[in-house]
Amino acid sequence: MMPNQRSRRAFLRNSFGALAAFSIVPRHVLGRGYIAPSDQLTKAIVGVGGMGRGHIPYAGTRVVAICDVDKNHLKQGLDLLGGPGKGVKTFSDYRELITLPEVDIVHVATPPHWHGIIAADAARAGKDVWCEKPMTATIGEGKKLVEAIQQNGRIFRLNTWFRFSDIFYGMGTTVRPIKKLVDSGLLGWPLKVTVSKHTGFDWKFYWVGKTNLQEMPVPAELDYDMWLGPAPYKPYNPHRVHQTFRGYWDYDGGGLGDMGQHYIDPIQYFLGKDNTSPVSVEIDAPQQHPDAVGTWRRITYTYDDGCQIILDGEGRDVNAAYIEGPQGKLYPGFKSTIPDLEKKLAAFPEPVPQVTDFVEAVKRRQKFALNEENGHRSATIVNMGKVALKLGRSLKFDPVKQEFLDDAAANALMWQPMRGPWTI
Repeated sequence: MMPNQRSRRAFLRNSFGALAAFSIVPRHVLGRGYIAPSDQLTKAIVGVGGMGRGHIPYAGTRVVAICDVDKNHLKQGLDLLGGPGKGVKTFSDYRELITLPEVDIVHVATPPHWHGIIAADAARAGKDVWCEKPMTATIGEGKKLVEAIQQNGRIFRLNTWFRFSDIFYGMGTTVRPIKKLVDSGLLGWPLKVTVSKHTGFDWKFYWVGKTNLQEMPVPAELDYDMWLGPAPYKPYNPHRVHQTFRGYWDYDGGGLGDMGQHYIDPIQYFLGKDNTSPVSVEIDAPQQHPDAVGTWRRITYTYDDGCQIILDGEGRDVNAAYIEGPQGKLYPGFKSTIPDLEKKLAAFPEPVPQVTDFVEAVKRRQKFALNEENGHRSATIVNMGKVALKLGRSLKFDPVKQEFLDDAAANALMWQPMRGPWTI
């Protein structure tokens, strides 16, 4: 089979398990984007540092190409895939990788300042996209990425999963019964959600930057200019890259950028806010350095119906409920002030099922549970907080226009100026 062909192989076994039939039909003959239900999807990973290497195995997919600007990372990724000679292609420039006709899915596992550009370029190249969180580093990039995914008919997955699987940190349960409780109305309305160490969450304030970085020689294995990409040029220091990049505004947003979508996206889901955004963000924080991310004490988001999300960075509210409404409270461990809660909940319908198998979503061309639209909305909440922290003041937001109200300085931060030739 030629390298630029993808095949559909149908196996029919008789009652004794013997091979009865075998056929090969090149995918390009069947049309762009055709994937037979029996096919194994192919995946290419852009960024094979710790996160990218950790996601090499994914049921129903096979890695055929990897890309990284660090030669050491590239070698480590290739070693995990069996080493040279196993047919996995390697690249230092993602623009070459996304042209491969044999690639179905591009997994974007770079630092966040690259997410929007690479994901949008991959979509325009006809690839489905699996993107690490946060979805984008700015609100403007998020809007453009939504357009790119939808205009090119691609399937998108944001890689935070708590809205549909796994125990949700200190809550001691998946998000599903929390969603059912909120939908039941038993807590009343509006609701206040508090995210703090006392409700089982860790804002990872060790992801802060340093303000006294000294310029150092760039390691021979690293293409630092490509690592920076669209970000403003800053002299190389190892603390800017790889495991500690989250401490710098140019590439991420500290603990808020790292954990924000993990914590906030499920809240957006169970509050029923997937198609909107808060109308204000208030901050209580020290003045932030223009380069190095610092810590914050409290960030409060308010929706137009009065619902609030409170990010309690310093753990101020020792006795806070995770969710509080006028008729009841819910604490970690799914403990509530509502008597006989589980018995009462049994009378209410279960939440609407979600499409949670990304491989099947790609094959059947179905929107994934956490997609470009709701993923952009939860990323917007994170990015609203980042803008308020940078400016050192509270802000008003229009969830329909997706821009700040009468605030040129805040709206300017909806985009990060990109070094040429990079654009989204």
